[in-house]
Amino acid sequence: MDMPLSLPRLTAALALCWASLGWSATLPPDLVWETNGNDTTFADPAAIPGGVFTTFMTSFPLTFRNYGPDANGGFAAFLRDGRLPLLASHPVSGKPIPMIASQWAFGSDHKTMYFRINPKATWSDGEPITADDFLFTLKMLRGKEIGDPWYNNYYSTQIVDVTKFDDRTLSITSGTEKSREDLLDSLPFSPEPSHAITLTPDWVKKTNWTVLPVSGAYRISEVKKGKSITFSKVKNWWGQNERYFQHRFNVDQVRVLVLRDINIAWQHFLRGDIDTFTMVIPAWWHDKSKTAEFRQGYIERTWLYNQTPQSPMGLYLNNDDPLLGNIHVRTGIHYALNVDKMLNQLLRGDYQRLNSYGSGQGLFTNTDLRARPFDPKLARAEFAKAGFDRPGPDGILRNAAGTPLTLTVTYTTGERTQRLTLLREEAKKAGLGIELNLMDASAGFKAMREKKHQSAWMAWSGSRYPAYWEFFHKVNAHQSQTNNIMNIDDETMTALVERYDKEFDYARKAELSRQIQARLYELASFVPAYQVPYTREGAWRWVRLPKVPGTPQSDTLYWPLDGASSGYSYGGLFWIDPRVKEETRTAIKEGRAFEPVTRVDETYRLDK
Repeated sequence: MDMPLSLPRLTAALALCWASLGWSATLPPDLVWETNGNDTTFADPAAIPGGVFTTFMTSFPLTFRNYGPDANGGFAAFLRDGRLPLLASHPVSGKPIPMIASQWAFGSDHKTMYFRINPKATWSDGEPITADDFLFTLKMLRGKEIGDPWYNNYYSTQIVDVTKFDDRTLSITSGTEKSREDLLDSLPFSPEPSHAITLTPDWVKKTNWTVLPVSGAYRISEVKKGKSITFSKVKNWWGQNERYFQHRFNVDQVRVLVLRDINIAWQHFLRGDIDTFTMVIPAWWHDKSKTAEFRQGYIERTWLYNQTPQSPMGLYLNNDDPLLGNIHVRTGIHYALNVDKMLNQLLRGDYQRLNSYGSGQGLFTNTDLRARPFDPKLARAEFAKAGFDRPGPDGILRNAAGTPLTLTVTYTTGERTQRLTLLREEAKKAGLGIELNLMDASAGFKAMREKKHQSAWMAWSGSRYPAYWEFFHKVNAHQSQTNNIMNIDDETMTALVERYDKEFDYARKAELSRQIQARLYELASFVPAYQVPYTREGAWRWVRLPKVPGTPQSDTLYWPLDGASSGYSYGGLFWIDPRVKEETRTAIKEGRAFEPVTRVDETYRLDK
């Protein structure tokens, strides 16, 4: 027998139906509408529009979908940053700034935000962005058709309602009371183009390579399977003259080449086939840049200190693995990894040891925690508690059944092989064997999301405030296509995460964050590795930047899109100078040199 809807559920259902039919709800009369047209702009008015920017990726994406299987790979940043959210944060002040929405207001229930969509906002195919797109997106992300349980859960429990008041006015409601900071961080999501999507049972397969309209400045215009993807500037893009978009997104095209070997990509860069190259890795900055192209000033180097939240970079241990289900084995692995030697010997002391699950998030970071040091004696003591107390002929510990203590580490970047090799050799001193498993970026991340790894050397992207539910809650353990790649299924952790998500008071929420990080330390499922509070990059001299080359939130200098998927709008600041490009090409032909250039910008350095 069908159960009747309770009155609150019936009201919510009717509101959603009315909104879908175009019937308008009534706005609260006491709303105080806000906007932000007073913060400083951070782009350069001297930027020159036009030109083609060429960059690269190490593997071709497995899908163009934003959701569903394989949608969370390395190319996802390009796709997500093509879809602007309602609001983002200013990269210097941290205050909210308009994106798709031009105004916003907070409800008295501490759950709801109201938005007015910029009347200029359109999709790249010319269709207007309306409240119906947000209603559709909520329905889509709750639907089983997308094959994405994380989004299904989040958009059912964390975002519980979208209400349409008219075509350009809507509200979004959280599942729990939150501070204004939390509401700004969690509610202003990016819409999907409702006019271009039809949800069907075979949606995942049918739309794997579908190119959808976007709200941002660039759309995919050409695809060469396995070779390259080209983005083109949207003609007459609606946001071009908006305050915080002015003098940004300057190039006409962004070409992303597929170069599966980083060293081959470097050769392409030295030939000028690629415009820029990330040089955070010490060997690239200190050694590989000692070439004629740098000495003769054709390629310039820039080092920008930033204040970005630091990613939780380290070793993720899969607790569902029979070996790693034992906490003594996990704890012993912490003591068996000589991370400090790796940092000092291979990374020139340029990187800093990470002590917890990320850093740079203010009171939300537990600064009392200290990473367990390399200590073979303590490691062996922990391993012995798990039964691995006798060395084999190769020095690797074994248990009574003769099973060796061996850990397989999956990783996706060849540059990390040398670092992991050092850790492998040092771990032998503690009786731990390590096998390295280098995989293609897309395939490796797919394996991690499908929980087919024993351990993974990787990092999730950082955010202004930590997100824990997707990584640590037990509902996301023991199943494919979730981000709980450690398979943490711990009642204490789950209770803390649920309290964290529901906490309204900012200070108490920060305290819960510190407790969550402390509990993760106790579980020993994550070995923190390092943090890098800067970016370093090389660029051909025709790729220009503002005088202050980036913002406090610029984790890369030459990101062509907005960056708002990180929470901050910071990208698209560079431009191509055609005069300088011609000058450089001529100088190369004639054998003329320029002064070599290395810029170090400490405008936003915190420890100076």
